[in-house]
Amino acid sequence: MMVKRVIRCPKCSYEQILGTECESCGVIFAKYIQYEKKRQERQEAQEVKRQNSSKRISTALQVLVLIAITAGATYWFVKPVTAPAPTPVANVQETTPGVVKERKVSPPKSTVQSVQSPTTPTVPARGSSIEQARKATVSIETPWGTGSGFFVNDNYIVTNRHVLEIDQKELAEFKRNVESTRELVDLEKEKLRDLRARARSLSKGPTRSQLNIVIEERERELNKVLPNLEDAERRLARMEERVDPSDIKIILADGSSHVADYLLLSDNHDLALMSLFSNDISYLKRPPANYRIRQGDKVFTIGSPVGLRNTVTSGVFSGYRRDDTDGKVFLQTDAAINPGNSGGPLIDEKGYVHGVNTMILQNTEGIGFAIPIETVFEEFGSSLF
Repeated sequence: MMVKRVIRCPKCSYEQILGTECESCGVIFAKYIQYEKKRQERQEAQEVKRQNSSKRISTALQVLVLIAITAGATYWFVKPVTAPAPTPVANVQETTPGVVKERKVSPPKSTVQSVQSPTTPTVPARGSSIEQARKATVSIETPWGTGSGFFVNDNYIVTNRHVLEIDQKELAEFKRNVESTRELVDLEKEKLRDLRARARSLSKGPTRSQLNIVIEERERELNKVLPNLEDAERRLARMEERVDPSDIKIILADGSSHVADYLLLSDNHDLALMSLFSNDISYLKRPPANYRIRQGDKVFTIGSPVGLRNTVTSGVFSGYRRDDTDGKVFLQTDAAINPGNSGGPLIDEKGYVHGVNTMILQNTEGIGFAIPIETVFEEFGSSLF
């Protein structure tokens, strides 16, 4: 007995006995099956492409996260840690009659309002005084930042302590950024090793090619991060070492470079004293005993803001201010004090030095402070007299 073979149409499901085309819909079986096979292959290829694209996007996002986190750390790598002035005097709001302020400043005993006009001594013309002050001002460079200073006698230079010795809080934060970035970089290297091993296990084709592109892109981004990280690790090692006079470069107004012979850091104020024995040195003079700077008097700052040596900026003396937290007195001025000005002199039109520029009030413009020159001589009197 012969068994008749029944076939089902792959398109309309009509059943019939043998044949090369459907008696119901007319489709040719062989061509339809070939078409469906190609369509299925296209769908599978598109799905693979979609999955790889999704993986690539995910990988790109991981790289971007790495770059973003590293960029935050890079800020600490490239910025001079001592460049921005430290947090300024607390509670410096001044009260004005008829206007209520947040806090009242406790003025020093000898406020500017109580100072009577003194007898003005005979002094040189302003131009020559400013020029002499520029000659007495130096630029200071350390492995971790820059600043300014000035001669207070033939052999000694005064500057800010924070110019020479890094703030421990900033150092700790810098160290955390360096270590976390190193950890991220090591994890990224490990991930790349895994991806390379996976790529080698794949047969040649679109999937392997796309994975190799992803690996190359991630390696390129990683190589952008590594030089900054390595530089930061070297800087961190230097910053963790105790400051030594030989680490301090002193650049005079004539451009000559020297190292400090002696270093003394103040425990009570943001001040430091260095010695430098050199010929033909100009130094800044203190004002005479009967001369006091008055509110509104013109003043000048000299220093090396953002590496621009011997820069002079001008403003007025705004008054004396006392820090309520420790009672220290500061001179306030609106003369520009920028990163790199720290440690430079605040002088008047006659060339007398009245203070050591030390800080600015954050998130404001034109509010800077200097440590009175009298404080310098009180703190380092045994060395300066």
